Amino acid sequence: MVDGTAVGRRERKKAATRAAILDAATTLFLERGFDAVTVREIADQADVSPKTVFTHFPHKEALVFSDEDERHERLVAAISGRPPGTTISDALKAHYLSEIAELRSEPQRRILALMEKTPALVDYAEKMWFRHEDALVATITDELGFAEPSDEIRFYVRFALHIQLSATREADPGPSIDAGFRLLDEGWTRYREAGDHEAVNEPVSS
Repeated sequence: MVDGTAVGRRERKKAATRAAILDAATTLFLERGFDAVTVREIADQADVSPKTVFTHFPHKEALVFSDEDERHERLVAAISGRPPGTTISDALKAHYLSEIAELRSEPQRRILALMEKTPALVDYAEKMWFRHEDALVATITDELGFAEPSDEIRFYVRFALHIQLSATREADPGPSIDAGFRLLDEGWTRYREAGDHEAVNEPVSS
């Protein structure tokens, strides 16, 4: 049996190492820009080896998006944990506005500015964002009691994720988010009114 104290000590050391790497990377990125900083320099600043950096962060870009898992959980919870009577679209709209506001607050604002002027980070962020698609599709499918997701659910999720990407680039994201979901919801309504009843429930209003 592994001693619990030893396990706890290892986990604390691991967390401290991760934090040191993140601090070093953030400092260097903000001082010199993402592309100008090497993993070797980050490792030296954090007093670890490059191998240790990659143990905690598989890609250099991941050092900028270290909270990806937390954001994923919050996105899924925005749907699965929404208050009774709240539509999926309304839950996502509120979540998007909250997340964008957080990105524009200090110290995240400086990270957002770094990302916006670094094409590699913009590309990574967009690919990372769409990795949430399958989880959202599964969440909505499960809520509706479907054995498999319908094409309509898949398209709804894909378009809903695009709305957030578009709104993040706007000075005032609210109108863009409202317009995007208004069109998305109206499209779903027209689909239902056209007489295609393969989808038993309406995911955006359930």
